Order: sequence, then structure tokens, then C-alpha cells
Amino acid sequence: MVPSKNPSLPGEPLVPVEPAAPSRALGVLLRVGVFALIAMLGYIIFPVFINFLTPSLFIVAALGSFCAAATANAIALRIYERGQLADIGLGWSLASRHNLSLGLLGGIGAALVVLVGPVIFQAAEFQRIPGAHAQWGAIVLVSVVLLFGAVGEEMLFRGYGFQVLVRALGPYATILPIGVLFGFAHAQNLHFTWIAFANTALWGVILGYAFVRAGDLWLPIGLHFGWNWVLPLLGVNLSGFTMDITGLSLHWKIGELWSGGPYGPEGGLLTTAILITLFFYLQRAPIQPQPAFLLQEPERLP
Repeated sequence: MVPSKNPSLPGEPLVPVEPAAPSRALGVLLRVGVFALIAMLGYIIFPVFINFLTPSLFIVAALGSFCAAATANAIALRIYERGQLADIGLGWSLASRHNLSLGLLGGIGAALVVLVGPVIFQAAEFQRIPGAHAQWGAIVLVSVVLLFGAVGEEMLFRGYGFQVLVRALGPYATILPIGVLFGFAHAQNLHFTWIAFANTALWGVILGYAFVRAGDLWLPIGLHFGWNWVLPLLGVNLSGFTMDITGLSLHWKIGELWSGGPYGPEGGLLTTAILITLFFYLQRAPIQPQPAFLLQEPERLP
């Protein structure tokens, strides 16, 4: 193990970077490749079974993602690290609860700024959907599904494969390409645009940075879930999905370039601006770093 000659991300301790020996690189490729293969197989298999339980594309996508990611992480950890699922940063402690709270605060706060801010400045207004009302059962169900979806995507994109790459290549060389991959992973969503891609990729970068700052997945899970939870509650589309669970709808008085149009706020420049602000929030927030199991064991790679 040698220290990185590149500085770590702002506000972060130095992340060890392994020597780029051919055998070591092959070991990294093997680990990440096996993890990705199991995840892709899971994405094919699990939705088939979940679809027997519900025809909802939203539920099938969220639970399928969770099952595929959990299985891929558990198997890869067991094969290569003799570890368990908690070792990707899901261990529960006082610091975990603290970081989860900071993540929820950041995610919910960012969503409120993007949606309530324009209402205050008369660039949007809340409207009641005729004949619709709050469906409390639907709100609980959607909240649970969104939680599973957020945890699943964080395990998939910031879990075993991501952490092995951070250990081998360092944060800079890992966070950006995985962020871009995170953006492309949403390309099949309805009404997807290039701004939606850019914002989703930027979200991927921020969530990757959140993991490196905290050393656990609870901070990015809080950010991810907090943002996803507020959007449908306040009557806007979430990544192209329309839910209509509260009887509210947000009517925009500005163009789709800013509002995101039918894709939702993640397809607009207002979200771009708040994501940049969210990066500085993560720099300043009193995060409690935890020792990341996979980042502290570089000698495990062959």
C-alpha cells in the first residue's frame, strides 16, 4: 500500500491507493466483474418474481433493484472478503444514526428549496387535483418502497464494486465514472433528457462523495431517500414517475428548462443549482467518519 500522490476529496482523510501492478489490477477487475455480473442477473431474475406479486412498474423496479444489489453485495463479500453485508457500510451505530440524520436533513432540505422556493417567489403554485385527496395507505406504501429503492441503489452504486475501486484507484478516479454510470442507469425512465442525465450523474458524484466523507452508506442513503420522499409528497414527478398520493400538484410558471417538465425537478436547472450547494453542505456538515471495512484492507487484493 502506498499513499495517494493526489489529495483526497476536500474535507476527507487521505484514501490509500494500491500500486497498479498487473496482477492487482486483474484482481480488481475480477471482483468488480463478478459483482456486476451477479447484479445484472439479479436485475433479470428478481423483477420476474416480484411481478407476480404486483403489476406496478414502480414497485417492481425498486424492489428488484434492492434484491439484486443485496444479493450481489452479499455474495461478493462472502467470496472475496469473508465478510457480511454490513461490511459495505451498513453497520448500525451511534455514528451511523448521526450520519443518516445529516443525510435526511440534506436530502429533504434540498428538495424543499427546489420546490417551495419557487412557490415563495411566485414561480410556481400548489394546486389541488380535482376529486383527489391524500391517500394515507398509499403514502405509507410509497415511502417504504422509496426507502427500499434508495437502499438498493446505494448498495449497487456505492457498495462492494464502488468501494473496491476506491481502494484500488482512489476517490477521484472512481466517483466521477460511477456517477456517469448512475446517470445512464436512469436513461430508460420516461421523459429522460440530457439535463436529467447531467443532474442524475451529479447526484451520483455527490452520493459517492458522501460515502467517502462518512465511510458508511447511511449518509448517502439519507440524502437519496430524503430527496426521493419529498418530491411525490409535494406533487411532482420523481425521475419520470407520477404518483399522485397527496392530492396536490405543483404547477410551474417557468419553463421546463428550469422546472424539469414531465421528468420532474431532476430534469431542470433548479436542481443543478441546489446540487452544487449540496456539495458544500457535505463539506461543512459535522459528519462522523467511520472506518470503511473495504478501504482499510488493501492487502486483501492479490
